Amino acid sequence: MLIIGCDYHPSFQQIAFMDTGTGEYGERRLEHMEGAGQFYRDLRARGVEARIGMEASGYTQWFEQLLAVSFELWIGDAAAISRKRVRKQKTDKQDAELLLQLLIEDRFPRIWVPSREERDLRQLLWHRHRLVQMQTRLRNQLHAVALNEGVRLKKRLWRRKGRAQLESLALMPWANRRRHDLLELLDQVDATIAQLSASIEQEAEKRPQVVRLMTHPGVGALTALAFVLILGTPERFARSKQVSSYLGLVPTEESSGERRHLGHISKQGSTLLRFLLVAAAQITVRSDPDWRRYYLHLAMRRERAIAKVAMARKLAVRLYWMWRNGWEYAQLPKLGSHAGQPGNRLGRQ
Repeated sequence: MLIIGCDYHPSFQQIAFMDTGTGEYGERRLEHMEGAGQFYRDLRARGVEARIGMEASGYTQWFEQLLAVSFELWIGDAAAISRKRVRKQKTDKQDAELLLQLLIEDRFPRIWVPSREERDLRQLLWHRHRLVQMQTRLRNQLHAVALNEGVRLKKRLWRRKGRAQLESLALMPWANRRRHDLLELLDQVDATIAQLSASIEQEAEKRPQVVRLMTHPGVGALTALAFVLILGTPERFARSKQVSSYLGLVPTEESSGERRHLGHISKQGSTLLRFLLVAAAQITVRSDPDWRRYYLHLAMRRERAIAKVAMARKLAVRLYWMWRNGWEYAQLPKLGSHAGQPGNRLGRQ
């Protein structure tokens, strides 16, 4: 078998390889896409079995598809690989040699990789999210146009009467052109978001685990589908703490000896899912009295921003256990403090 350590870059890759049968060692720099494509096609034509290891990186889907047909591709945790680097010098050649060494010594920190279908569905979620951000920016600009004319309607500006009032404003030529173009773009974005939202609803209905998560107050098709697609499978995580850490909802820590210092949340996970969890948790706070009491208690002790993140973490933990145990919201045990209640010494019911 041919073992290959691949230091991947958007325009080229540096590889170090060793044949386990003959002990032959070599290294090469392959340009994308012709040089790399020809190299791996030649290996395939000769019937060579190969295992390729590379760090998790962006813009690699074409390369993964090229290798998926005939070769074994391992994706490694970039942070864990970096920790294994002992030299203070860092070059592409040394990185490729390190990846090869980790593969040969069976120390390569391989990670879970979603399927092509799951990645494609993530594109649907990201596309809608970016369009919603664009929609917000367009609306803010139109608010500015209205405010310059003394019209302050806030959310009422997007109702039929408010829209008519905005369109009836007498503006100077270029301000009028700006209003016209912004309204036209906003109508296009609104229509596209509606279509994408309908597609997300359809995809959510195809997955029983997503439908179960949607039974939790405040959790819709978008949040539930994103939770399942980004986490992949609940068996990847032994505890709910690992889920919170994976999503970047736990504080950073710099402690030594008797000194313990906790900072802001790490934000190391998916920004999209973290954003959706915070938004969904706020809806749950408004609809669930228990959640509202808990949120207000945290907000009085700390800050509202910190309380919002805490509720998002609480929601992520709940969704994890619902998914892992196949529960709907009605089956979810109520965990927490129940001090003083008779017959409940363990603090849960």
